[in-house]
Amino acid sequence: MKTTASYIRVLTFLILAYILIELTVTTDSGSAFIEQPLSWLGLGIVALFAIAIEISLAALQNILFQSLKPDAQERYLLAQKAKKEKQFKWIKYSYLRLLDSKPVDQEDEIILDHNYDGIKELDNNLPPWWVYGFYATILFGVIYMVRFHVFNDYTQSEEYETEVAEAKIAIENYKRTAKDLVDVNTVTLLTEAGDLAKGKAIFATNCVACHKADGGGGIGPNLTDQYWILGGGIKNIFRTISEGGRDGKGMVAWKQTLKPAEMAQVASYIMTLEGITPAEPKEPQGEIWIDPDAPKEEAPTAVSDSIPEVVSE
Repeated sequence: MKTTASYIRVLTFLILAYILIELTVTTDSGSAFIEQPLSWLGLGIVALFAIAIEISLAALQNILFQSLKPDAQERYLLAQKAKKEKQFKWIKYSYLRLLDSKPVDQEDEIILDHNYDGIKELDNNLPPWWVYGFYATILFGVIYMVRFHVFNDYTQSEEYETEVAEAKIAIENYKRTAKDLVDVNTVTLLTEAGDLAKGKAIFATNCVACHKADGGGGIGPNLTDQYWILGGGIKNIFRTISEGGRDGKGMVAWKQTLKPAEMAQVASYIMTLEGITPAEPKEPQGEIWIDPDAPKEEAPTAVSDSIPEVVSE
């Protein structure tokens, strides 16, 4: 592999093999080279075969060259040299055009009169690529000015508000999937059957020893009545599970054992126990807790004024 053509052929084989593997190997999603590591082995085998073929071709060409007569070898070498000079000629030509520089043997045409201790200055033209780039920046500046300062297409404040709105949506989507971000301020009552079933399982594993399986209470208080020592409602129950009893008394803090999502699940399950009749209910402890956010019932209106007075004759 001594020629550019050999490297191009090997690279072409690898690209074709890569595309073929991606099209033929079945994957759920994504690239076959990520989900099926054996795909790299197949690509490696193709690379070895391509390199082996190029080495074999080069050896065959060398044998044929050695079998030629000296004058034929010389003609062959001259032909290869001429072919190499013509190879990528258009690229070299385009490169020189983009530089627009004088060859060394023609620099006497652009020498200036300045002479600094034998150092002479050349009057080269600016490279065309630089000039065209400069013109492009001018065109961009004009279009930008007309769009944003003349027609007021949109402003940076509008762009900022759009990105903030998109970021809020992304945060909400992330919070829906990252349930362990919940805390005492953001916890909400879970009502889905799956969450309540997980909460029941957590309760059965960690809470029945003190509160019994039906929530009637034992060492711990009764969870089925309206009396709460540390307050009821999803937020207070979540806080009690997380932080435990106050002043080091009562239940231990479960935040080191349970994840925030698990504490929200078990707190939601505990709220479903209110109103059931346990087998051996413990006497009420604490105070009746009324949800301050619950709608208040309207007081009955007086009806005495609407009853007509009976006048006796």
